[in-house]
Amino acid sequence: MGDRRVDPNQGAADAAAPVVSFEDVSLTFGTGVEALRGINLDIRPGEFISILGPSGCGKSTLLRIAAGLIDYTDGALHADRSHIAFTFQDATLLPWRTVRRNVELLLELRGVGREERRRVAQEKIALVGLSGFEEQYPKHLSGGMKMRVSLARALTLDPTLFMFDEPFGALDEITRERLNDEVQTLQLRQQFAAMFVTHSVSEAVFMSSRVIVMSARPGRIVGAYDIPFPFPRDDAVRFSPQFAELCGTLSAALRDASGGVK
Repeated sequence: MGDRRVDPNQGAADAAAPVVSFEDVSLTFGTGVEALRGINLDIRPGEFISILGPSGCGKSTLLRIAAGLIDYTDGALHADRSHIAFTFQDATLLPWRTVRRNVELLLELRGVGREERRRVAQEKIALVGLSGFEEQYPKHLSGGMKMRVSLARALTLDPTLFMFDEPFGALDEITRERLNDEVQTLQLRQQFAAMFVTHSVSEAVFMSSRVIVMSARPGRIVGAYDIPFPFPRDDAVRFSPQFAELCGTLSAALRDASGGVK
């Protein structure tokens, strides 16, 4: 309701127009459960926004509203969905398809010809560091490699808006940090705007230009924190005093948002 698509070919004067703009957006489910209340949030081209909040506060719901997967009940949403991609916590690969065929899937569903599908898929497979694994099946891949396939598949859409619904939550810490680095590199290269849901404070600080903290249900935005470290970021940032201070500030804000329960 109330959606307005932003023209991706607007002139330079409008280059900073939000890719997504929530204006006092609220959502109450048909069961009477109030999921979100009064969300005001702009996401501009090239921004990487992480969203923190207690379980059940509506973080993933916010992504699904922005993507047009579910509707809201009050307020207004302005969104450019001309090129949008979505990744989930599970890599959601088809086990009977090879890496190449999994990466080609979205293009195939859009009717793109075989040769063009293969060309684009090969480009994105190389971009996520999986060259040489094109003919492998998901059962032969590690968890981190499966997520790279999921990222490559999403990147075939050349997104201007990329939704990440806690994609690395099930991975070990080392693999998670490596994928943080790789997604950061991809974002800097592709310049998409990102909405990234995570439960990890350190991941949010490392990845983001801005971190949003949400309250317990009904989800409201109770804090927005600019992250001052320049991109690209390396591992040294994670061990800096300023990084530790920001993580402490966000952890305290998250505890407050959760009603004092971590």
